[in-house]
Amino acid sequence: MKFFSNIRLLLLAMWLGAAVFFSFATAPGAFSVLRSLEIQNTQQIAGSLVSFNLKMVNFSGLGIGLILLLTTFANPKGANKILIWFERFLLALTAAACAVGQFVIGFWLAFIRTEIGRPIDELAADDPTRLRFDTLHEYSVWVLVTAMIAALLAFLLISTKDFTAPSKSDPLDFQKDFKI
Repeated sequence: MKFFSNIRLLLLAMWLGAAVFFSFATAPGAFSVLRSLEIQNTQQIAGSLVSFNLKMVNFSGLGIGLILLLTTFANPKGANKILIWFERFLLALTAAACAVGQFVIGFWLAFIRTEIGRPIDELAADDPTRLRFDTLHEYSVWVLVTAMIAALLAFLLISTKDFTAPSKSDPLDFQKDFKI
């Protein structure tokens, strides 16, 4: 059972590492590098690159979250039911956040980009469409942060599980404590 748990931890750690790398390296790096090149429509190009990578993070988070959620039903007898349900909740939250980020927020962001029909940079900062886009982008960030926190908590929960078999001794058997 420990090997099975290690595989689950590996999957969760790989997704969490990808999400952290995306958040702190890929997304800011794409905008920074493309701005330094001083080419036209850098924000649009960087946004397209980041959107593609975010799609990969969201789809993998959804898939891994659902797979790990299903594997929680293969628990040994005597496992703490409360911790198992908490783990299920965290994995479901990770998968749901990735799904919302991709299929709800991502859809609306793409719709707004299509609706604008030109680079988002060309809109004024106080333009209602730009404000709607910025708000949705902020929601996207918070949804991904929620998925990452849930995944981290699930990782910690899985990694601290005790895999020793429950004791079969009778708790009311005092013969071993009191030698007669």
